Amino acid sequence: MDLCEHGVASLRNALLSGATSCVEHATALIARTQALAHLNGYVDFDPVPFLAQARQADVDIARGVSAPLLGVPLALKDNINTTGFPTGVGTRTLRGRIPAADAEIVKRLKQSGAIISGKAGMHRSWPSASPATTGSLVPSATPGHSSAVVVAAGLVPGAIGTDTGASVRLPAALCGIAGLRPTVGRVPGTGIAPISSTRDTAGPMARSIADLALLDTALTGDAAGLAKVDLRGLRLGIPNDRFWTPLDASVAAVMDDTRKELQRAGVDFVELDLPGLDALNNSVGFPVGLFEFMAEMPDYLKASGHPLDIEALLAGIGSPDVAGILRPLLGSGAIPEPVYRAALADRQRLQELYRRTFAQHQVRALAFPTSALTARPLGTDDTVEFLGQRCPAFMIYIRNTDPGSNAGIPGLSLPAGIGPDGLPVGLELDGPAGSDRDLLAIGAALETVLPPIGRPSLRSPEGA
Repeated sequence: MDLCEHGVASLRNALLSGATSCVEHATALIARTQALAHLNGYVDFDPVPFLAQARQADVDIARGVSAPLLGVPLALKDNINTTGFPTGVGTRTLRGRIPAADAEIVKRLKQSGAIISGKAGMHRSWPSASPATTGSLVPSATPGHSSAVVVAAGLVPGAIGTDTGASVRLPAALCGIAGLRPTVGRVPGTGIAPISSTRDTAGPMARSIADLALLDTALTGDAAGLAKVDLRGLRLGIPNDRFWTPLDASVAAVMDDTRKELQRAGVDFVELDLPGLDALNNSVGFPVGLFEFMAEMPDYLKASGHPLDIEALLAGIGSPDVAGILRPLLGSGAIPEPVYRAALADRQRLQELYRRTFAQHQVRALAFPTSALTARPLGTDDTVEFLGQRCPAFMIYIRNTDPGSNAGIPGLSLPAGIGPDGLPVGLELDGPAGSDRDLLAIGAALETVLPPIGRPSLRSPEGA
């Protein structure tokens, strides 16, 4: 087995059995990372401390130290404070800043024995390539952000990202891996650059549901095993309107096959409505997110000891679509507090709508395409082509993920297959608040039926 193909669980078993060592594995990952440097997966990667951590992990294993992730390398998103690594938050203005303390989740990962391989980029950086599962790489396509790229390309077994509106689930879907957005509040956010505390959460990305479960345990302390789910009679809701129409032809083809395959396995799909969802979602999303960003980011900068103010931070954002949303907040585009308070009230109504829907229809989760389209070449104006038109990339890509984000419920994206365009398609499951482990258990059952996703090759853009 190629050492770079190990997932979290398989690597742990290989290390404990002596089939490989942490240094051997780290050396293989370093070679692959250097060969795939054109992916821009890491914004900070240094083989020297990586190997030093691996050597120490080998010593600990030899001494009989027991830790659930001992020797397992993980990449962290660039907005998660990590000692020894810069935390640039995807902006030019914060690049090079090394925090004095680890984020709470980094402390937990290190206590679990994980090795931090490096820092992966963010949406604001828009990495330049997306792994395709046809055995090649797709230059200039957006993968969402590079925490997913480093996992999909075999540079690291798993990664921790953050998800405010989509940024764990969407990159996972576009890159053909799995990603979990936990229930808001289940994973501590201390030491993570904020956008919106009402919506923000860190979450794991990996190549299998079993790997996600291991990382979820390290992040939350929830060690409950995943119950075995019988697909026969499993009730999954199919929400009408925005989630399923319109879809890119490639996504529609994979979703059609997915529904047929799962129905043959015994899954009972229940078509249902979420009345008033669009109005509530629109009322909550930007007013809550933008108001809280302007209130919380200055506190983060101050606590981090950074001399920048919010004006300088916004000036350093490189992505046109993100800059276009945030920079007006400094002037007439600021969200008034009464609008924010009204949005929070609508959020409670949105949460009640989800609670009522799950109870009324007796469904374990809602199922829908994670994204309405596959990875696309990104225009200079941050637009993508969708159904023959140029659309703002940010809005079209978060169309299906945004409502669950605003409600604070857990969402799981798992690979559904490869579309006719040769690119990965993700299936999302949204569950009731607090149902994270049940959602993972359902995902593990579906994973046995869905087609396996291949790994990208080492080809460079010139050879692709």
